[in-house]
Amino acid sequence: MVGTPRGFRDILPNEALARERISEQVKACFSKHGYLPVEMPMLEEHAALERGGHVPASPFRLFDSDGGLLVMRPDLTLAIARMVATRMTCDQLPLRLRYSAPVVREESTLAGQPRQFTQLGVELVGGQGVEGEVEVVSLLAESLEALAVPAWTIVCGSVTPLNLLLDHCAPSEGFRSRALELVHSSDLVGLDELVLAADLPAEAGLALMRLPRLSGGVEVLDEVDRLLAAAGIPAGCGTEDLRELAGQLSALVTADRLRFDFSIINSFDYYTGAVFKGYAEGITAAIASGGRYDAVLANQGLVDTAACGFMLSLERLQEVLGEQGESGVVARRERLAERPLRIAVPKGSLFKDSVRLLGEAGLPVDELSNVGRRLIIRTDGVEYIIVRAQDAPAFVAHGGADCGICGSDSIIEANVDVMQLADLRFGACRFVVAEPAWAAGSADEAYAWRGTVRVATKYPRITTAYYDSLGQQVDIVQLHGNIELGPIVGMADRIVDITQTGATLEQNDLVIVDDVMECTARFFAGPAAYRCDRRIKDLAARLADAARNR
Repeated sequence: MVGTPRGFRDILPNEALARERISEQVKACFSKHGYLPVEMPMLEEHAALERGGHVPASPFRLFDSDGGLLVMRPDLTLAIARMVATRMTCDQLPLRLRYSAPVVREESTLAGQPRQFTQLGVELVGGQGVEGEVEVVSLLAESLEALAVPAWTIVCGSVTPLNLLLDHCAPSEGFRSRALELVHSSDLVGLDELVLAADLPAEAGLALMRLPRLSGGVEVLDEVDRLLAAAGIPAGCGTEDLRELAGQLSALVTADRLRFDFSIINSFDYYTGAVFKGYAEGITAAIASGGRYDAVLANQGLVDTAACGFMLSLERLQEVLGEQGESGVVARRERLAERPLRIAVPKGSLFKDSVRLLGEAGLPVDELSNVGRRLIIRTDGVEYIIVRAQDAPAFVAHGGADCGICGSDSIIEANVDVMQLADLRFGACRFVVAEPAWAAGSADEAYAWRGTVRVATKYPRITTAYYDSLGQQVDIVQLHGNIELGPIVGMADRIVDITQTGATLEQNDLVIVDDVMECTARFFAGPAAYRCDRRIKDLAARLADAARNR
C-alpha cells in the first residue's frame, strides 16, 4: 500500500469542513477591515525570494527548462513582498492584503512534524508608523476572540533594543553574528557564555544577558530602559515604539491578554521592529506570529516603506479549537491554574543531581527517592516525567512536559525547538576526537587521498558540526555503544565520544587528538510553555541560583 509522502497527508471531508469553518471565520474578520485577497504561485524563483531576505531551507527545489532555480514557497511574506515590489505602485499604498495558502518546509525524518501546512494571514504595506502595527495586532486579537480561542495571549517584543546594544558594544562582527545566532536559537546559556568570555563593559554584558530573559506587563519596558541606559544608550531609544503600541492597544486588548517578552526577538534579517506571537493554553507552539519587516521591502527596492503582518496556523487552530475531523490530533486543553507543572527528569547518571537541585530550588522531591519502575511521579503541584536524558528534549518539544533537565549534548542531538534557560553546573563532561595510538597519523593520510574522515560516534549532529567548523568532509558511522571499537576493528579512522576521566580510552589504547566541546546539564523549556507559564521562569531563576550557590 502506497500512502502520501512523509510529512504530507490527505484531509478527509469531516476535517476539511472543520478547516473551512475556521478559515471562513478568519476571512470574515480580515475582510471586515478592508483586507483584499491575493494568491501567489506555489513555485517561486529562488533568487527573487532571496532578494527580500533569508529563505528558509527547503529541499523542494527544481530547475525549469530555462535553467532557472525554482522553490516551493516556504514562506508567504517573502512572496507577497516580491509581488508588491514587482506588480504594484507606490500610489496604491497603503495596501491591505490577505491570504490563505499552503507552504512547504523541510523537517527531519524523525521529527514527527508536517512538511506542508496552511497559513491564514494579512500584510499591511505602507502603514504609517506605529499605527500600522496597532492595526495589525488589533486584528490578530479580534480574530482570536472571534474564533473563541481559549485563554489566548499576544506576546510582543522588539529587535531594536538588542540591535542597539550590539551596535554599541559588540567587540567584533563575529561576536555580533554569534550573539544573534544564539538568541535566534533560544540558547540563552550559550549567550551567557559568549558574553562572559568577551571583554565587555560590565553594564553592557549584563544588559545582553538580561534582555532576552525580560518578560511581563508593560512595566517590563522600564527595565529595558534601565539596562540600556546603564550600558550607555539614551533612555527610551529602544522602547519608544513598544510604549506607543501598548498605549494605543490598551483600549482594545486587556492587560491580561497582552504581554511583553524579549525572548521572541529572533529572525533579525527579517523583522526590523516589533515582533509578536499568539499563544493559547493547551498547545506547544505559537498559533500566530508576525511583526514589522520594512527591510524585506527595502531589499526588493521599496525603501522607506513600512510593512507589518501576521499569519495564523490553520493546523494549530484546529488543535486548540478541538476541530479534529477524521484525522489529526486534538490538543489536551487544560488551564494552567488547574494542572501541575510537568518536568522531565533524566534517569541515569544525571538523576541524583537533578533531584538534589530541584529540591534546593524549593520543589517537593521526597517522592523521587524511590521511583522504582514508575514513569510519572505526582506530588504537590508538580508532575515529574521520568525519561532517558536523550529523550527529554523531545518530551518537552512535543508537549509531554513543560520543561526538563538534560545534558546540552542531548539538546543539540535532538535538534528540536526548546529554550535553554540555565546551566545547572553538574554532569560535566567533554567531547573529544580520539584514535588508536598505534595508528597515529593514519586518519590524516586517509583524508589526504580519500578527501573525507570516517568517524564512529553516537552523536552525529555534534560530530558533523565539529568537522564543518574545520572545513573537512566526514563520513559518520553511527553506533549506539562501544564506540571505541570503531577504529580498533577498522570500521572508522577516529571516534567522537564523551569522556570524563579518559580511563576507557586509555584501557583501549586510544589517544585524544582534539577537543570538540564541553557540556553540562541544562534546564530548558518549550517556547510556548515558557512564555505562557510564569512558574517556568520562576523555577529557572531558582535553579540558576541554587546551581551558583553549590
